Order: sequence, then structure tokens, then C-alpha cells
Amino acid sequence: MKNTVRGYIFSRPFMGERVPQSVQNIVIRDYCQKNNLHYLLSHVEYVMPFSSVILEQALSELDSNDGIIAYSLFQLPEKISERREVYKKIYKKSKVIFFALENIRASNHEDFERIENIWMIRDVIPRCLKSLPL
Repeated sequence: MKNTVRGYIFSRPFMGERVPQSVQNIVIRDYCQKNNLHYLLSHVEYVMPFSSVILEQALSELDSNDGIIAYSLFQLPEKISERREVYKKIYKKSKVIFFALENIRASNHEDFERIENIWMIRDVIPRCLKSLPL
């Protein structure tokens, strides 16, 4: 079947929030319906901080589907070098990674750079001035 994607969700908090697995799956399922994607049940990442073992497993299964759909792009590894390895694997296999919450589809260098720009903004925001003195 064409447009078959494997889900990828977290069982741990990310970005200071904890989103229940059931909610993550609802958002992914809705995205897949709206975008004509055949959704295979989600892999759930381990709860240990910084783990991406299950993401690596999903990447190793790319030959049997058309891509991966994650709940959020902020479930990618936090280290830029590790994210770039994910992008490389997606690109080399001519596959796609979707991020349901942000409504992003990524399969090429331009798409991956856009994601990196979003990550850079996220990293800068905590250091931004909260308000101007009166």
C-alpha cells in the first residue's frame, strides 16, 4: 500500500510538557486521515531521558513503509548531530518524516533545514527578554 507510515510517540515529557500517549495517537491518526496516509500503529520511545533507541528501530524499518509520522518535531533527538543522522537516513532511503502537531512533511535538505531553524528558535526563546522595563 502506498503512503504507509509508522507512528512514533513518546512516553516521557518533552519541551516541558507531558502529552498522554492516547492524545499523541489521536493527533497522528487525525493527521493521517486528512493527508491520505495509511497509519501503522506507533512505536513508543523509552522513558529514559535522551533515548532514541525506538526511533532508530523505526528508521531501520523504512524499507517496509514509506516513512515515519511523529507527534512532534521536538521528539527528535536534542543533539543536532543526532538529528542530522535521522535526516540522512530518511533522505538516503527517499522516505518522508511527518510531524503531526506542527503539520510538517520533511524529505529533503530544504525541509530539514527548516526544521533546524525551528529548533534554533526554540533554543533561543528561553534567553529572550521576557518584558521591557517601564
